[in-house]
Amino acid sequence: MSVKFSERELKEINFQLREKSPEEIIQWAMTLSNKRVVTTSFGIYSAVLLSNIQRFDKDIKVIWCDTGYNTPDTYRHAINLIDDLNLNVHQYVPKQSSAFTDVVLGIPDVEDPKHAEFTEIVKLEPFRRAIQEHQPEVWFTNIRVRQTEYRNSKDILSYSKDGILKVSPFYYWNDFELDTYLEGHDLPKNYSYFDPTKGLENRECGIHLQ
Repeated sequence: MSVKFSERELKEINFQLREKSPEEIIQWAMTLSNKRVVTTSFGIYSAVLLSNIQRFDKDIKVIWCDTGYNTPDTYRHAINLIDDLNLNVHQYVPKQSSAFTDVVLGIPDVEDPKHAEFTEIVKLEPFRRAIQEHQPEVWFTNIRVRQTEYRNSKDILSYSKDGILKVSPFYYWNDFELDTYLEGHDLPKNYSYFDPTKGLENRECGIHLQ
């Protein structure tokens, strides 16, 4: 049974949660369902959400849709976080190798019609496979306001197209606040993150449109 709030309830809860700390938001959301996951790309500020989630659920399923195009530093960042936080990672990769995709498509520009096919292969299909396998009712994410036009239209709580409740505890935090958190808790920052499906910093990769 999914976690369902009416549009009015969602608006009221979001208003209340805005005054709460990310830790309080996570703790509250944990009570909603045991069928929960957290997604990560092991991007720039991934350590912030993952370290907080681990405080409340050490066994939560961490969904990593690895495009196969991450930088060496990102893979090292992922390995270190997985080890340091003892993450319960479920890694999903494309059904075809990046070498094969390079020959067939390359990495198309965002204006290229083939870019949609590329995104489907390296990110969306693996993500749908993960969701189908784990059937979450609560999905913790690290989306934030001011990242993209689409994300500006969301809030701490929102719903995916499949009706999964998405919880973004750090939705209203800015880069300075996240940097301060990383420094204060001696957590690593991934400076060299690259997402081939975005092309532009303010463009959606596609997962959060699902």
